[in-house]
Amino acid sequence: MEYTVLRYEKDGAIARVTFNRPEIHNAFNGVVIGEMSHLFGEIAKDDDIRVVLLTGEGKSFCAGADLNWMREVINQSYEQNLAESNALADLFYQIYTFKRPVIGRINGAAIGGGTGFVAVCDIAIAAESAKFSFSEVKIGVVPACIGPYVIRKMGEGKARELFITGERMKAKRAFEVGLVNKVVPDADLDTEVNTLVDTILTSGPEAVAMAKRLVSNVPMMPPEQFKPYTAEMIAKLRVSDEGQEGMDAFLNKRKPKWVTNQ
Repeated sequence: MEYTVLRYEKDGAIARVTFNRPEIHNAFNGVVIGEMSHLFGEIAKDDDIRVVLLTGEGKSFCAGADLNWMREVINQSYEQNLAESNALADLFYQIYTFKRPVIGRINGAAIGGGTGFVAVCDIAIAAESAKFSFSEVKIGVVPACIGPYVIRKMGEGKARELFITGERMKAKRAFEVGLVNKVVPDADLDTEVNTLVDTILTSGPEAVAMAKRLVSNVPMMPPEQFKPYTAEMIAKLRVSDEGQEGMDAFLNKRKPKWVTNQ
């Protein structure tokens, strides 16, 4: 598939996905949703990929929904709106549950639905100049499809406040409420992101995938469920090829194969 609103680059074990509509601050529409879903599906098939970077071209990360798209939405039926909303909800879930870690390189404004793409990243590093807002209430709607991921990341209290007020936040405030993991000077953004990626690549790929699953699943489990779930998880990893390699490398003071192969 030829991508018209995204740019995809593969560099060894790293996949770079870039919103590529800088002339409208990388606002998304149905085409963006479709291409993004397809691209993540293709990346999932590539076993060489171990980290995905998500960022925006130009001065913005993602400024929310495309105004031209919104003009069309106004005239759509409930059924048409529901279909497009389901496509967006499916995309956020696809990224949130992606097997490999997804790192957000937040280079500029992330507004409205754009904050959803921040929230579904496993780790998000923001430039100091980035700005954020759950601005949906200002136009009479709510951050519905992104809500589950934002609430999980920030907690109910902060989500209530920011969903209701639609407050425009600077990067420091986004860090304080838990939307992003780190804020750095604009000039240091790539260095920080690259350092993070290098750190992830020293970890076992399957262990990283299971760590993501552990964090997602365990909070919703009662003790009678999470005790056997976690015990079985560690037992399976210990006897797996990766677990055996990792423990042997540690005991023999050598680097595991997934590091030496980089």
